[in-house]
Amino acid sequence: MMRRLLPLALLTPLAFGFTTESPLAAADANLSKIKLPAGFTISYFAQGVKSARELALGPDGTVYVGTKDDKVFALPDRNKDGRADEVVTIATGLNAPNGVAVRNGALYVAEINRVVRYDNIAKTLRQKPKPAVVYNQLPNKDWHGYRYIAFGPDGKLYVPVGAPCNSCEPEEPIFGTINRMNPDGTAFETVAKGVRNTVGFDWSPVDKALWFTDNGRDQLGDNTPADELNRMAAPGLHFGFPYFFAGDVADPELSAGKSAATYTKPARKLGPHVAALGMKFYTGKQFPAQYRNQIFIPEHGSWNRSSKIGYRITLVKLDASGKQAVSYETFADGWLQGQKSWGRPVCLLTLPDGSLLVSDDQNDAVYRISYK
Repeated sequence: MMRRLLPLALLTPLAFGFTTESPLAAADANLSKIKLPAGFTISYFAQGVKSARELALGPDGTVYVGTKDDKVFALPDRNKDGRADEVVTIATGLNAPNGVAVRNGALYVAEINRVVRYDNIAKTLRQKPKPAVVYNQLPNKDWHGYRYIAFGPDGKLYVPVGAPCNSCEPEEPIFGTINRMNPDGTAFETVAKGVRNTVGFDWSPVDKALWFTDNGRDQLGDNTPADELNRMAAPGLHFGFPYFFAGDVADPELSAGKSAATYTKPARKLGPHVAALGMKFYTGKQFPAQYRNQIFIPEHGSWNRSSKIGYRITLVKLDASGKQAVSYETFADGWLQGQKSWGRPVCLLTLPDGSLLVSDDQNDAVYRISYK
């Protein structure tokens, strides 16, 4: 029996049982899974930003993006419509350039083993500029090697060095620390010790104290220890690694003869193994008043927990003094569906209009959260 041939005009994807859903439609469908408080919306600021990690804002409004790959990107939004006009590759061939910061028109980039600087970046970003080396004596260890950087109220550049292990006595004093230096790389000094792995910190707009996230060790069970949110009231504090985690969880191999009371306790315990990363104080004016000067934390998500958690943005609220954390709650979630994730939030950035950018190194994107 002869089959009747369909006219070419009818040979659509549906005729073969295929879906007509475009990649853009699929992406928007993913965004519809994100749950936010009433009045908030989420959209794409940029897509195709491979392994997007730390975010920094240039004086002209360009957003710079570090990665855990080998590239650094620029995302200009010239018409200020809340979506990047394009994704510009500034540099390639770098050693996991996770950290980015901007000062006096220069883009600072932190690789695993060094910090470099691209001068006059707004005018040279399309020319594959050659960087100047600021500091090249950071350990070249991949384990906890992603560097998060930022300039503090003191004008110095802060850079952490994570532990080269799950839990161990650091082989060199530099490991498990937060450090700072002058913008030219001189006067390098350690300001905090006992920090296993921070990939996010910010300064309180109230009293300029440094707050940072810290990831607890693995292999002590699903619910132990909690990740930490810490407050450094003054330089020189020790936060417990590798002897104690979350303030009171003793390392089974290294805590003998040590007392938890010796070390600075976290300002707030977070979820266990949530991988709390690039926290920020919200200093914009677009969000309602109850969110201002509060702490937003992207939780990258657990990797070795039998039941995954994290993959969300949480909110830590502070008391009127700005020194005490009084609550910890989910602000945005939906990147984890069941036990499968389609995205992993990494870092945050408040734009001048008060909206909040979120990087995602799994979905290769930067989102924009806004409020009406």
